[in-house]
Amino acid sequence: MTSDNTDHLKPPSKREKKSAARLYAVQALFQMEASDMTVDKVRRQFYDFFFGLVTEEEGEFIDGDSDLFHEITEVAVNEQAKIDQMTDRALVAKWPIARIDSTLRAIFRAAGAELLSGLTPPKVVIVEFVDVAKAFYPEGRESKFVNAVLDHMAREVRPEAF
Repeated sequence: MTSDNTDHLKPPSKREKKSAARLYAVQALFQMEASDMTVDKVRRQFYDFFFGLVTEEEGEFIDGDSDLFHEITEVAVNEQAKIDQMTDRALVAKWPIARIDSTLRAIFRAAGAELLSGLTPPKVVIVEFVDVAKAFYPEGRESKFVNAVLDHMAREVRPEAF
């Protein structure tokens, strides 16, 4: 397959690698919940099969920032109860995290992990994970919902940033 478009030959920027790592982290957390696989096993799968993979059917997967991917998945697993409690406080009454879609749960857990890690400014975390929500729900209102919940979580975890 030959193409005149050479954009895929340009290495991804640091920002693109971080964005890809966030998307992969959400996918990994979703996969862990759906399959009961351990974080180490899922991470190994992602490192082996997704980071930088090129396929004819799917195109090119961006080589994500493996350090950020590792940090998000590690904190999400180790601090899941704390993150879920933060998410519950951000959700409307009588709508606990257990009742929301598993993809949204994975988004909230990944974003919550990055907020807790303190590596990234909260406003960047919110924007990035709203973009992840748009990737999974291009036609829906979920991105606005994600924005509202993450804003609440970020103000709780890192109030000094606001």
